[in-house]
Amino acid sequence: MASSNIRHFCSSTLIFLLLPLLLQFYSGKSELQFNYYAQSCPRAEEIIKEQVIKLYNKHGNTAVSWVRNLFHDCMLKSCDASLLLETVNGIESEKASQRSFGMRNFKYVNTIKAALESECPVTVSCADVVALSARDGIVMLGGPRVEMKTGRRDSTESYGAVVEDFIPNHNDSISLVLSRFESIGVDVEGTVALLGSHSVGRVHCVNLVHRIYPTVDPTMDPDYAEYLKGRCPTPDPDPQEVLYARNDRETPMILDNYYYKNLLGHKGLLMVDQQLTSDPLTSPYVEKMAADNGYFHDQFSRAVVLLSENNPLTGDQGEIRKDCRYVNSN
Repeated sequence: MASSNIRHFCSSTLIFLLLPLLLQFYSGKSELQFNYYAQSCPRAEEIIKEQVIKLYNKHGNTAVSWVRNLFHDCMLKSCDASLLLETVNGIESEKASQRSFGMRNFKYVNTIKAALESECPVTVSCADVVALSARDGIVMLGGPRVEMKTGRRDSTESYGAVVEDFIPNHNDSISLVLSRFESIGVDVEGTVALLGSHSVGRVHCVNLVHRIYPTVDPTMDPDYAEYLKGRCPTPDPDPQEVLYARNDRETPMILDNYYYKNLLGHKGLLMVDQQLTSDPLTSPYVEKMAADNGYFHDQFSRAVVLLSENNPLTGDQGEIRKDCRYVNSN
């Protein structure tokens, strides 16, 4: 009788231990993992890195685009390359949303994907291209090396109709921005770090003139306001014109903590930037990151990983697109 009970206990324990694995197999869902393409496409990550470096040397702003792509893709339901889909066959592209204003260099995503397809056809997902190009772009911008898992798959649908429900606007309150990031598992400290990506790149005058016209935002440094007026001389700029201001005038193409130093000097470019210094939840982290670039990089790395692993499609979910712009035809 005792032997029978032991066998029953052991078999029950084995089933209990295997249950999560069986459920995972049944659902077609699996976890992201490091070196996912080690067998199927051994040079995948190296190919992406080579292309990112080559593109950066020709067009430095591509590195900034890769970072922004990660944010726009992963904030919206899933890191699944839905961002890259074009408007066609009933699909409404996320790129057409007002939230995507100013985004560019999408054609060079196709360059990276073409290099992968040449070596390993229909193997490496566009979602992983988005994630890994951001990782390598961060390094090109002087930021930290972020260790990323792979194995994402591509969405077969776009979420163009609901972009504004997920991606915060630069004029939103900091509390709303924090809640949006919290909903995908990024805490306050991580959110402050991710906003540090505003250290690189530029902002079109359309998105900032409300802070300097008709009157200057009283929280803004007067000399900085004069600089912005020089960059944006009219309160009604043409969105098609190349009218912009740099987020960070000291090191505009380096991902560093000058962004936070500028905030403490009342030189925040966007409304959401400057709010970081006035909100009691975020201001301590601004001060800490302004004082320690290493701490900023550590927190930025941690938050980028969280962002990049938001609800990915894995296993047999979604597909591996042949062309990142379109769902597969068969």
